[in-house]
Amino acid sequence: MDDQLSAELLQSVVDVARAMFGAAASSVFVFDEKADELVFQAVSGQGESFLVGRRFPASSGIAGWVVASGEPMVVNDLSKNTAFDRDLAASTQYVPDALMAAPLTHGDRVLGVLEVLDPVPQSRSSLDELDLLALFARQAAAALRVVIDRAVDTTMPKRSQALHLVASLQELLEASAP
Repeated sequence: MDDQLSAELLQSVVDVARAMFGAAASSVFVFDEKADELVFQAVSGQGESFLVGRRFPASSGIAGWVVASGEPMVVNDLSKNTAFDRDLAASTQYVPDALMAAPLTHGDRVLGVLEVLDPVPQSRSSLDELDLLALFARQAAAALRVVIDRAVDTTMPKRSQALHLVASLQELLEASAP
């Protein structure tokens, strides 16, 4: 899969996540195990013009907690959360008040994190919304596996693989619409 198609696929993931939850921004981080860092792979909204490729320690912030625990997290008031790294957030030129984060997993391996910053209050107020984020994160992890592994299925052309993933994301959105 070429790099442009990979970037478009992950950009679609963060754009859809941002729209689904009425958020100010959304991002996908890839976990670089060798460097023990998280890398901004795609960003929608605040910071999208300069954050892609930026790295930070995997032990930092909410995203780091999600990588370590493998569990999703919703924080309604980041000023009261000790895992939130305000200095790291300030360095991105956007400090959210609330966020939702879910691990992007493949089997029992965490590939990265999907974060949704400042989602509308009704999007972070119920377990159903957290379940929806986790379900969407599974779809995003599938897209991320395509990017990371560059897997080639000989029975399906590369472009068809990407279109299939995008169609799966669209089905997820349609199923979650009221």
